[in-house]
Amino acid sequence: MIEKKVKLVVCWHMHQPHYRDGEDGEYHLPWVYLHAIKDYTDMVWHLEKCPEAKVVVNFAPVLLEQLDDYAQQIEEWLDNGQPMQDRLLNLLAGVEPISGQLSQRQEIAILCQKAHAPTIIHALPYFHEMVELLQNCDLVNDVSHCVQLSYLSEQFFIDLLMWYHLAWMGISLRRDDHRITLLMQKKKNFSKKDRRLVMEILFDAIRNIIPRYKALLDRGQIELSMSPYGHPIVPLMLDFNSLHESTPNAPLPQAPAYPGGEERARWHLEKGQEVFEHYFGQKSKGVWLSEGALSSEAVKLLDDYNLQWTASGEGVWRHSCEASQINPHLINSKKALYSPLKHKDAHAKLFFRDDGMSDLIGFQYKDWRAEDAANNFAQNMTNIANFLGEEADQHVVSVILDGENAWEYYPDNAYHFLMAFYDVLSDHPRIEMTTFSQAIEDGCKVRELPMLKAGSWVYGSFSTWMGDKDKNLGWDLLVAAKESFDKVMATQTFTEEKSQAIIDQLAICEGSDWFWWFGDYNNAQSVKDFDHLYRSHLKKLYQLLEVEIPEALNQPISHGGHGVENGGTMRRNA
Repeated sequence: MIEKKVKLVVCWHMHQPHYRDGEDGEYHLPWVYLHAIKDYTDMVWHLEKCPEAKVVVNFAPVLLEQLDDYAQQIEEWLDNGQPMQDRLLNLLAGVEPISGQLSQRQEIAILCQKAHAPTIIHALPYFHEMVELLQNCDLVNDVSHCVQLSYLSEQFFIDLLMWYHLAWMGISLRRDDHRITLLMQKKKNFSKKDRRLVMEILFDAIRNIIPRYKALLDRGQIELSMSPYGHPIVPLMLDFNSLHESTPNAPLPQAPAYPGGEERARWHLEKGQEVFEHYFGQKSKGVWLSEGALSSEAVKLLDDYNLQWTASGEGVWRHSCEASQINPHLINSKKALYSPLKHKDAHAKLFFRDDGMSDLIGFQYKDWRAEDAANNFAQNMTNIANFLGEEADQHVVSVILDGENAWEYYPDNAYHFLMAFYDVLSDHPRIEMTTFSQAIEDGCKVRELPMLKAGSWVYGSFSTWMGDKDKNLGWDLLVAAKESFDKVMATQTFTEEKSQAIIDQLAICEGSDWFWWFGDYNNAQSVKDFDHLYRSHLKKLYQLLEVEIPEALNQPISHGGHGVENGGTMRRNA
C-alpha cells in the first residue's frame, strides 16, 4: 500500500511598515534596506538553490514600494551624487561627513550596534573588537562622560559604519559576491572607493529582489500574495466591537467606530492589488489580511476582489470551531485544523496556521543543530500524515511566519537550517510541498464553518492592537484625524496630486504596526521610535489637510518598558 503524502504550505510573510518620517520625509529606521540585504536576498537565494521546494511568499505592498524607493535613491546617489533620505546611508556613503561632535558620534555608535550581537556582531571578530571599545560608554544616558568618543579617529567611525553594513549582508551575498570578501579581508582603513563599492553592492542586491521573486513566480515554483496596502487591521476598521468576540471585557476606544471603515478597507485591498500587479505583472490570488485578522465582515469583502484564500492563526480556528460546535475530537486532535474552511456564503477558503509547527521555526530551532531541526520538523509532519491516514493527501498543514525576523537569531542567518529544511522537505515520501492556491486546485478537503470568531494570528484576539490605554489612545487620535479628513475632503478642492497624497498619508496612519508597539510590555526604545513615527505621520496628514495640528500629537502615546522575546518583532503562540 502506498502511503499518502500530506500537503505542506510554508508561507513566509515579508513586511516592514512605512519608516519615513511624516514631517521631514527621512527614513527614520533602516530596517527595509538592512532586511533587504540580509533576508529578502537570502530567502529567494535558498529557493533558487532548491527548485523542488514550493512555498508562498506574502509581500506587504508598502514594503515593495520602499524597496523600489531605496533602489532608486541609491542609484541617484551613484549616478548624480544626490543625497539619500536615509541618514545612516548618507553617513556610510560619505554624503554627511564624520564630525568631532559627540552627539553625532554617539548616534553612529548606537546605530551600529542595532543587531542581535551573538550572531551578527560577535561572529565577525574585527567588528566585535570595535564594538567592545564602545562598551564602557553610557551611550544612551550620559554621552558627555564618554570622552573616548572624542579621542577615536574619524576613520574609526567610517570603519564602524562599513563593518555594520558588512555584518548585515546575507550569507548568499557573502558567498556569491567577491566584492564583499575583498572588503572583509581589508578589515580597516576603508577608503572613499570602498565606501562607494559597498553602496554599489547594496544597489545591486536591492534592485534585484523583486525581479528574482517574480522569476520564481513565473516558473511556478512559488506563489506570491499580498496584504492590504497599508497593513491595517481590517476587522477593527469595520467594527471596533469585533474586539469583544475574543476578549469580551477589554475596554474599547472612546470613539464608537472608525469612520468610513468599510470604504477604507476596500481602498486598501484595491490599492494592494494595484501595487502587487505593478511589480509582479498579475493580480494576487490570495491575501494575508494584515496580522491574519479575520471577521465575518472582513471575509465577505474578499469575494468582491476574486481573492481565493486567506489565512489566520490557530486561536481563531479554535474559537471558531468551538462556536460552530464542530466535533470536539476533531478540534482536540487538530484534525480539523488541516482542512481549509469555508465560511457561510463566502467563497474564499480559510487556512489556519499550525502554531506549534510555526513557532518551532520562529523560536526553537535556532538553538538546534540544523539537520536535527529539519529532521524533527519532517518527523512531526510524518506523524501528522500517519494520523490522517488514507485522507492525508486531502489535508493541508499551514506553517506561516515572518520571513525576515527570525533568522538573525540563528547561526549564519539560518543558512544551514534553511538548506537542510528545503532539502529534507522537498524530497520526502510523506510530504508534498505546495501552495495555498495549488492545494485548492488539487481538491483538498474543505469543511464548512458556520461561525467565525473575529481575531488575529496572535493569541486569536486583537489584544495586540486594541484594548489597553495606550493602544486605545492611538485609535482615538486616528479617528480624530479621519474625521478631519472626511470634513476637509468633502468641502475643499485640492489638485488631484495633492488629494492622492492626502489619501496615501491616511493609509500610512492606518497601519497595524503603530498599535503593535504601544504598551508597557514592549522595549522602551522601540516604543519611542514607533510612537514618534506614528505621531509624525498624523501631523503630516493634518498639514496636508491644511488643518491645525492637535496639541495631543505633541505628547507621547506610550513609553514601553521591558524587553520582550526576539526584540518584540515576533509573538510566540505555542
